[in-house]
Amino acid sequence: MHDRGDFSHYNLPAGLKSDQIDLLFPGWEAGNERVAVICPHDDDGLLGAGYAMLAALANEAEVYPFILCNGCAGYSTPEEKENIVERRKDETVRAYQVLGISANNIIRFDYPDFSLLPNIGWLMPWGKEGTFPRSLQIMRELRITRLLLPNGYREHADHEAAYRIGAYDGPQVGDNILADWGGAPPIKSFLQYAVWGDFSPEDALVTGRDLTLRGNRAIVARLGVEETIQKGIREFRSQEKVVEGLIEARKGRRRGERVIEVYLAFDPRPSLDYVAYHEAISAIR
Repeated sequence: MHDRGDFSHYNLPAGLKSDQIDLLFPGWEAGNERVAVICPHDDDGLLGAGYAMLAALANEAEVYPFILCNGCAGYSTPEEKENIVERRKDETVRAYQVLGISANNIIRFDYPDFSLLPNIGWLMPWGKEGTFPRSLQIMRELRITRLLLPNGYREHADHEAAYRIGAYDGPQVGDNILADWGGAPPIKSFLQYAVWGDFSPEDALVTGRDLTLRGNRAIVARLGVEETIQKGIREFRSQEKVVEGLIEARKGRRRGERVIEVYLAFDPRPSLDYVAYHEAISAIR
């Protein structure tokens, strides 16, 4: 497969580059990392976080794609409707095996497409449990150390919902609540990945960064990494009409002999700093 030398990691605001994955995942412990990739739909993790998954695997991590939706809307002809869900399941296994991810590491939630948002939470108004109990318990059981979430900004309703699930359930993993649901250390870092759209400008605005650089982390990889991802994407044969357009759009990742993937590192629980408020209050006469 791929080794560490296939990847360079960048902290864009700090102007830093490193061959060590710590620049993407601070405090990385090779052999003791479990990376969950929240995927609204089965192909989204490959499309947006494929390089990160391969880099994590090259740095001795376990990688777990969490597939939230079942692909029921992914048929291109009426005749495909009846078996599309089972077909997508098979394609998902083959696609992630191309990267070296075992079928046993693929966690399926099986919510219908375009229906994830109203299922966020614990107890639904109609009496069933929502996404929260399973999300929290699985992350605790697997003792997830890193979480990659889809871009929550204007991509798709399911992408926004998946982002919220990761951004709000993820920090609860290490909290001293719901003790009967198991326990685990806190997740150490959170990254958003872009499936096809640009990130929110919020982080760039707050930090004073160029608004054309909304992402703040990146991987530069060798061409073979992109070739592996495209091979995996092509396993979604039921999506052939969509895949060709997606692969065409990926040409923008390449310049010369390098390809790039961009992320947005963020703090899901930013602390309130009172210092500036004290100073502002003291300055008022």
